[in-house]
Amino acid sequence: MSDHPTSPLLGGVEHDREERPGSQHSKESSQSQRSRTSAHSDESTPLLSRNGGEQQHDPVSPAASSLLSLHDEGPSDGKAKRRWPTIVALSLLSAVVLVILGLGFAAPAVVQEYAKEAVVFEPTDLSIDSFTTSGVKARIRGNFQLDGTKVQRKPVRDLGRAGTWIARAVESRPSYVKVTLPEYDDILLGTALVPSLVVDIRDRHTTYVDFTTDLEPGDVDGIRRIANDWIDGRLGQLRVQGKADVALKSGIFSLGTQTFSETLEFKGKDIPAIPQYNITRLNFHEVKLPDSQTGMAADVSITMYNNYPITFTVPPLGFDILVPGCVPEGDFILLANATTGEIQVSPNQDLNVTVSGIIRQLPDTLTAVCPDKKTSPLDALLGDYIHGIDSTIFVRGADAPVGDTPSWISGLIKSVVVPLPFPGHPFDNLMREFSMADVHLSLPDPFAEPGSPEAQPQISAIVKALVNLPKEMNFPISVSHVRADAEVFYHDRKLGLLDLHKWQEANSTQVEGQGDGQPGLMVESIVEKAPLNITDDDVFSEIVQALLFGGKNVVLGIKAKVDVETETTLGKFVIREIPAQGKVPIKPLSGNGIGSFAPKVGDLRILDTTRTTFLIEAKVNMTNPTNYSATVPYVNINMLSNSTVLGFAVARNVKIVPGQNDNILVIATWEPARFGGQKGLAVGRELLSQYISGYNTTLTLRTHNGTIPMHPSLGAALSSIEIEIPTPKLDPPKNPNHPDRDEDDGDDTAPRFIDDATVGTPFRLDDLMHLFTSTATFTLLSPLHYSTIFVTHINATAYYNHTDPVGEIVYELPFVVPPGATTSPRLPVDWSLDSVGYQAVKQALGGTLKLDAKATVGIRLGEWEERVWFTGGGIGARIQI
Repeated sequence: MSDHPTSPLLGGVEHDREERPGSQHSKESSQSQRSRTSAHSDESTPLLSRNGGEQQHDPVSPAASSLLSLHDEGPSDGKAKRRWPTIVALSLLSAVVLVILGLGFAAPAVVQEYAKEAVVFEPTDLSIDSFTTSGVKARIRGNFQLDGTKVQRKPVRDLGRAGTWIARAVESRPSYVKVTLPEYDDILLGTALVPSLVVDIRDRHTTYVDFTTDLEPGDVDGIRRIANDWIDGRLGQLRVQGKADVALKSGIFSLGTQTFSETLEFKGKDIPAIPQYNITRLNFHEVKLPDSQTGMAADVSITMYNNYPITFTVPPLGFDILVPGCVPEGDFILLANATTGEIQVSPNQDLNVTVSGIIRQLPDTLTAVCPDKKTSPLDALLGDYIHGIDSTIFVRGADAPVGDTPSWISGLIKSVVVPLPFPGHPFDNLMREFSMADVHLSLPDPFAEPGSPEAQPQISAIVKALVNLPKEMNFPISVSHVRADAEVFYHDRKLGLLDLHKWQEANSTQVEGQGDGQPGLMVESIVEKAPLNITDDDVFSEIVQALLFGGKNVVLGIKAKVDVETETTLGKFVIREIPAQGKVPIKPLSGNGIGSFAPKVGDLRILDTTRTTFLIEAKVNMTNPTNYSATVPYVNINMLSNSTVLGFAVARNVKIVPGQNDNILVIATWEPARFGGQKGLAVGRELLSQYISGYNTTLTLRTHNGTIPMHPSLGAALSSIEIEIPTPKLDPPKNPNHPDRDEDDGDDTAPRFIDDATVGTPFRLDDLMHLFTSTATFTLLSPLHYSTIFVTHINATAYYNHTDPVGEIVYELPFVVPPGATTSPRLPVDWSLDSVGYQAVKQALGGTLKLDAKATVGIRLGEWEERVWFTGGGIGARIQI
């Protein structure tokens, strides 16, 4: 339609003999065309004028001839009735002509407004038949109609309906549609060649259209600029303008060449977003490259939903896969080259995309640590992936086309960079098995710098972990080093932190899955002196108590972030902060608990003495029944009896290994008066008396805030645990009078402890009673190999058959008991002559008699002196004259 307001709707109509058949009631007339275009006509010229002076007349139409005949004949009464139908028909025809002329000359703008508001096109299918060297050949199908109810103004709606009812249909000639973007300097988005179409323009009459068009891209650089703005989120709104010069005709009437222009504005949700997609398959595997090298291939299957009524086949395309560098706004790093297969796109259906990518090598810029950071771009990418965090990769069209794909497609996409979310994959069950063997515990060094690793307990062990390999990984991988920061838990309560920040050597072996089981990687690493920072002393106390007295495995939970140095086809690289967790069972002390260590004390040496204290050194032999070992730089433990502290024992630089451990040096201090005053002295005296008398005595060991000097709180926490052990047994020397007798005979079933011992002064007595001289001598066996004991006082009574007194010995002169076996001086005996026991002695003259004894004995060792009681039984007394 013409934009000029005075241009007729049916102006410029030419009768085409070849296209339209002539009317049965009229003949074609060139004169009519010339009469419309004559330059001599004006407004004063009669519409039906005749010129009687002219000899030549143009041929006239039957309608004009009828009008002329009516004008020439004049009125006639006889023919009046026959003229009325003709007058009515002529009036109707004139009215129609007036309507057409009115619509054509007076209301072209109204008709255009009507057409613009009433037009409805519902596409039912859009398909791309093929990609050509310059564009695409598309097929468009849909339903076209004019719906007058959509027109807002009633006059426009009424006139439009009337005009389109008269015209009925419109036919368009082939035309080009150009689509431009006004806000981008009217860059040409593309052109389309629309073929000839015929549509019914009557109100709400539907025409089904089906045509093929050639689409060609316009300004490629401009299109890429728009695409980048859209991808970067800078496309807040977009106006698209389409223009076309279309030649129209309606029936036999040519409507001329009309210029159509339509502008569509998109904003907000009207602008389509990057479609959502799902990665349904991801598989990494090795691949041989053309240069005989080995690379890494990634096969990816993606599904996304097509919401549009469009059908076409996307040809194979090539892309570059890019990842961010150290600076997010900086240059991207080329990671891989990828290609897609043919993609079948169908309306309102899922489309499946298969992508094959190849990583030839890892660029140095990808693995190098970023400035002012401790990680590389690869660390960031892998870290997000294994922690289930969505990261972003970038896809850019490749420069070279793939296969037979037209070059204009590669030229269009080669500079377009599309960010794609790369979904993370959390590895919650990465650790299938976790165990520790050859565990070695080292207590803190008391002389270490505070805060240093040596000031913490340290663990050495062989750590074994069976790691689940993700099903996406189908390529050889090995682990050469590991490191971690691990949290240790007991019953879901945090014990502390195990510091493994130093790289530990490791080796790995791939394990095939059994049945439907997942394949794994067995990783083994030797951990050397990893500091254990105990953060909750109460939890540690519970663990120790469970190990000593629980009788069940103590299960520790481990939660760690592990750095793994791996070796693959692409070379060495580090995967950082892999989440891992596992459980470590620790066996309790077997048998009789801590008594299973079976300590034996020997090689006693008195180092120092005071009036109420003595310092003694001993070497302890014991058996470690566990599989664990320990290093003790320093430990200080209190010794108690009846809840009274009697002294303490100290061990330095002790190494305990599984099995037999000999010559462990322990220094014990006997100092009951310092800790308990007179009560302490009494309790200590009672313990020594029972010990030398052969009673089954015990010592209680308890930590204190000075047990581990670098961790006073730890020692205080462990003080709630009291460990009761049998008093270590002292081995006296052999009795020279009975060299074949086992001096260890006796009750040997009591529990023993190897840590510390309180040195007593037990004796084995071999009596030689001189009946007539009323004296007795004793063979005394001292367990002290380097110190001399002085007996300062004896007040003893001998009994026969446990209750019948035999005699008494009271001796106030001190005598020496040197190391080893010695004989006492002759001690006077005051016999109970009227007793049954004395009669038994006389009867045993020349033989031996088993006697019991009760005594109070004064003992001096250096400056230390104490009086203890003694009860002995089964003393073999040789009776001589």
